Formats: sequence, C-alpha cells, structure tokens
Amino acid sequence: MNPYASYLEGRDAVEIMKSTPAELQSLLGGMTTEQMDAPTAPGKWSVREILAHLADCELVWAWRIRHALEKPGAAVAPFDQDVWATRYAAYSAELSLRTFLTLREWNLAVLNAVAPEEFGNLLTHPERGTFPLSELLEMIAGHDRNHIVRLKELFGR
Repeated sequence: MNPYASYLEGRDAVEIMKSTPAELQSLLGGMTTEQMDAPTAPGKWSVREILAHLADCELVWAWRIRHALEKPGAAVAPFDQDVWATRYAAYSAELSLRTFLTLREWNLAVLNAVAPEEFGNLLTHPERGTFPLSELLEMIAGHDRNHIVRLKELFGR
C-alpha cells in the first residue's frame, strides 16, 4: 500500500526520518531566495513550495502518529495537497524549513517513546485501507526520500 516503498531501498524508516533534516539542509545550503522561489520546471513546485509541502505533510504525519497511539484502529482523513498548495505563497522557504525541522524533531521524540508493540497499532484510511503505524512510518520515510531524490536530480547531485 505504500506508494513510496521503492524509495526505502531496504533502509529503516525511522533512520531515514532522522537523516532527512540534515540531508535537506545540506542540499539547500547557500540557495538564494530567488533560487528557492523559481519553479523547478514548468507547472512544478518551487523549492520553497516543496518545503511548504513537507511542513504540511509533517503536520499530517504528526496527527496520524498520535492518532494511532491514542486510538488504535481509528480512521484518518485524507487531504488534497493541491488545495493546500494554493496557499503556499504565504510561506517563506525559511519558515517552511524551520516548521518542518521542528515538527520532525517533535515526531521523532514521540517515536522514541513508542513501545515496540505499538508500531502494530492500526490506522484506517479511506483510500489506502487499514495499515499499522510501522507502515505509516515507511510512507513518511519514502515520501522524504522521494523529495530528496528529486531535489538531488534538480541540483545535479
């Protein structure tokens, strides 16, 4: 069910989640505001918009992780990233990155307090069906890798 499974390459999801902030900061280091605001391709998001998307997703992941821990088996709502993206002009790259980094740190802290058996807690998504918290973490990690890979391709790294 994980649309990003191929990006994991056998790596541990939480380890990928831990490494993403530093890798993202390294990729973006030295970029100007103009470079971050420029579309990456016609009809595609800019780096600033990608950062806003990552921050938005981290908000969603935060809720889903905690929902799985609070109410195993609970339903979670989908969201339309394109609708959320219509407001990305409101966010600077710096604010988006700072928000993502803070929320990721917060999510990793809660994951450090999760008992091994809780990774089996289920969530139900109307489009993706029922899956354990561990699979949600694989989706998060795969989503991270997807964007990191695309940014590396964009920057020729």
